[in-house]
Amino acid sequence: MAGNNKKSYKGYKNGLLLTGGGATAAYQVGVLKAISKFMPRNHGIPFPIISGTSAGAINATTIACYASCYHLGIRKLEYVWNNLHTSKIYHSNARKVFSHIISGIVGSYRAGYAPKKAMSLLNNEPLRQLLNQVVDFRRIDDNIVRGYLSSVALTASSYSTGDSISFYQADKSISPWTRAKRRGVQTNLHTDHLMASSAIPLIFPSVKIKKQHYGDGSISQLSPLSTPIHLGAERIFIVGVSQPQQNIHQAVDFNQPPTSAEIAGHLMDTVFTEALNSDLERLQRINRTLSLIEESKRSLQSPLKHIDTFMLSPSKNFHVIANEHYEELKWALRFILRLMGSGKDSDSSLMSYILFEQNYCKRLIQVGYEDAMMQEQNIREFLQL
Repeated sequence: MAGNNKKSYKGYKNGLLLTGGGATAAYQVGVLKAISKFMPRNHGIPFPIISGTSAGAINATTIACYASCYHLGIRKLEYVWNNLHTSKIYHSNARKVFSHIISGIVGSYRAGYAPKKAMSLLNNEPLRQLLNQVVDFRRIDDNIVRGYLSSVALTASSYSTGDSISFYQADKSISPWTRAKRRGVQTNLHTDHLMASSAIPLIFPSVKIKKQHYGDGSISQLSPLSTPIHLGAERIFIVGVSQPQQNIHQAVDFNQPPTSAEIAGHLMDTVFTEALNSDLERLQRINRTLSLIEESKRSLQSPLKHIDTFMLSPSKNFHVIANEHYEELKWALRFILRLMGSGKDSDSSLMSYILFEQNYCKRLIQVGYEDAMMQEQNIREFLQL
């Protein structure tokens, strides 16, 4: 959408929803890359309404910055993931890993009135530096003014109130909203919002924005579809991370209690997938109910509207792929995982979320690309490409 080929978002209601998932969000890049193959070069983004959570928020913001040229945004996003190393997301060498843990333990014994740092297993300060280099937030307003973008939203969870907060940047037609345990807050997005949205609980430290402390947006996000709907989306393309179940071992000893890593992996699987699945079921029920009401009477009897969705989820199990790249983790991280009961060929999915290594990410990008190409015709029809 450049020059005379510009396509305004007005009346164009495609929304994009990118869920959380740590390193598994590399899959989203493959899907978005495939969609770029369905479009001419120098064309703008096919999703004027963008919403992301956790690692999905980082992908969402990056492509929002290049809404005027979708191909360019995808190339830049893919370049980052293809050249990613764990050390660019969080400190992974032994000295920094263990000094961070020790300082956190010591800090917890400080007096209650003394200022304290947010505690976490890992220090993700390198991620902040990477975001400052890659994401040019000034471009978002420019794309909104020029009509390439309607809105972009990042969801974080408030540890202070327990609410799900969607920080969004949009034109003046979008008003803030308040619902049970969730709110939309209009603001100028910056790095702190991304750090907050992607702060996986216990793994990464919480982030203070104004007077509240925030963590990963998936924690208290009971209605992921709510944000793009409030932003005006009528068709929502969703890239999820719910994967086919596949046991790594032929037999599992159910008499043994789960390890800490298995529990952590299970919790993360639940946080990143269950709310979306429940919300989709609820949306389908609403759509069926609305279909029973005469179209001429719908707006009079209910403020609800029909929303079309298309969700693409991985065809392969990322936990299995992550175990194939286990040796790429620094020994300090392997040591911590071992203490938690997770090693190579473990049943825990924890490693699939924190393995930010380029070979693993490239595999996930390829899976995403292949999955989307298999659905090319359906995606084209849904997005009206």
